[in-house]
Amino acid sequence: MAATATSSAPAQPEASTSTAAASTSAAAAAAVFQRLHPSQYLSRFLSQGYRPDGRKVRSWRDVSVNVGSISTAHGSSLVRLGDTTMVCGIKAEIAEPSASTPNEGYIVPNIDLPALSSSRFKPGPPGDEAQTFSNWLNDLLVSSRTIPLSSLVIAPGKAAWVIYIDVVCINYDGNAFDAAVLAVMAALKNARLPRAKYDEDSGKTICSRTERHPLQLGRIPLSCSYGIFESTHLLPDPTSFETSLLPTTVTIALDEKDHACLIRQEGLGGVVGASGERVIGEAWGMAEERVRELREFLADI
Repeated sequence: MAATATSSAPAQPEASTSTAAASTSAAAAAAVFQRLHPSQYLSRFLSQGYRPDGRKVRSWRDVSVNVGSISTAHGSSLVRLGDTTMVCGIKAEIAEPSASTPNEGYIVPNIDLPALSSSRFKPGPPGDEAQTFSNWLNDLLVSSRTIPLSSLVIAPGKAAWVIYIDVVCINYDGNAFDAAVLAVMAALKNARLPRAKYDEDSGKTICSRTERHPLQLGRIPLSCSYGIFESTHLLPDPTSFETSLLPTTVTIALDEKDHACLIRQEGLGGVVGASGERVIGEAWGMAEERVRELREFLADI
C-alpha cells in the first residue's frame, strides 16, 4: 500500500501576530488623538524637537522643480514642496497699451486653489485664500519689478504683450504661496516669446514662427513662510495640518541680494519671551539661507 504524505504551512508565530495587531491599534489611536486633540498632538511632537511629518522643528520640506512640461504654454513649471504641488503656465497675448501708460505692457497673475487639490477648498468661485495669494503675488511682482513693464512694449501706444501667469494647485499640503512663487519664477525663466514687430502700414503685429526670445527679467524674489504655534514655536514651511493651528503667520520674500520684496504678518501673536523684532530677525535669517538653497533650482533654467 502506498504511503500518503501530507504537509501543512507552518503556523505563524503568535508573537508576530500580536505585535502587528498592537502596531495597528497604536496607529489608529494616534489618528483618533490627532483628530480630536490636534493642538496637543502637535505640541507633543514639538516638545521632542520634531514635527508630525518627521522634520526637525526648524527644518524645511524637500523641493523639486521641473520646467517646460506644458507644450501649449510659452513657459511652464511644476514645483513640489513636500506634498504641495503647483503647476504654473505662462501665456502671452498682444493688446493695445493703455492710453495712460503707452510705454508699458501688462501682467495678469492668478493663483487657483481648486477643490480637486484638497477637501479644505470648495467648488465654485475662488475662495478667500486663493484671492489673497493672487493679490500678494501681484504685489510681489510689481514691487520687485520682476517683469519690467516697459520690456513688454512692441510699439509704443500701438502694441504690447500681456503676460498671463496662471498657477494651479493640484495637491495641497500647506504653504501654497511659497510653492506658487517658486513655480512662477521658474516658469518665467523658462518662458520664450516669439519675435514681434508692429507693421505701421497694416496696423497689425507680426510674430515670427521661428525666432523666440526669453523674457527680460528684473529681480527674482523667492518667498519663505512661517507660522507661530501657541506663542512658543516659530515653524517654517507649515503643512496643511499645522496651518489650521497657527493663528499667526509671517511671510518674507527676498531677492538675489537678500533685499526684502514682501513682508507680511497675518495675526497679532508672537513668541513668549521674544520681541517682535527678534522673531522677524530669526525668520529673516532662516529665509536668507532657505532662499539661497531655492535659487540653486533656478540656476540652470
